[in-house]
Amino acid sequence: MSSDTPTTLTVFFGFQRVAQGSKAEVLDQLRRRDDPGPYLVFDDQTGAQLDLDMRELPPELRDHETEHRDDAPRGVGRPKLGVVAREVTLLPRHWDWLGRQPGGASVALRKLVDDARRVNAERDIVRAAQEAAYRFMTAIAGNLPGFEEATRALFAGEEQRFANLIETWPADVRAHLQKLSAAGWRTQ
Repeated sequence: MSSDTPTTLTVFFGFQRVAQGSKAEVLDQLRRRDDPGPYLVFDDQTGAQLDLDMRELPPELRDHETEHRDDAPRGVGRPKLGVVAREVTLLPRHWDWLGRQPGGASVALRKLVDDARRVNAERDIVRAAQEAAYRFMTAIAGNLPGFEEATRALFAGEEQRFANLIETWPADVRAHLQKLSAAGWRTQ
């Protein structure tokens, strides 16, 4: 799943989906509700449960002064291009090989990562969909009947068995699980 995809959220109150959309849209939808919560908020890309601060101001009321400061300290590399400096630990023979590559270690590492992403793209899609569905399932459906068997079916790539096992689960939970896991079934 691409990191370029805008983050959308899905919010549950119990087993009922009560909001969905961007962070600003979700905050707006939740502010209009009468119930006090608690809400379970999930990232639609990763299935991870998130904390959402209901006191956050709407975008039109925020002070944008600090977002566009030019006096911020400059980082290493080319931050305007999205280059991020991080530590990599390798054996000396790896550093030697990287140092002999055209363009140096950074160029060689970027090429290796891009090649690996291309070669493993389908497997990465399946894994990301399974992990997103699993994170969501664990947070909201861990006590529902057939949870463990559904988890096994999910990771075994058994789409029909998975669908059968979650058939009795609440409709909104089932629909969201089907959405999160869909990309994993298409590529198997």
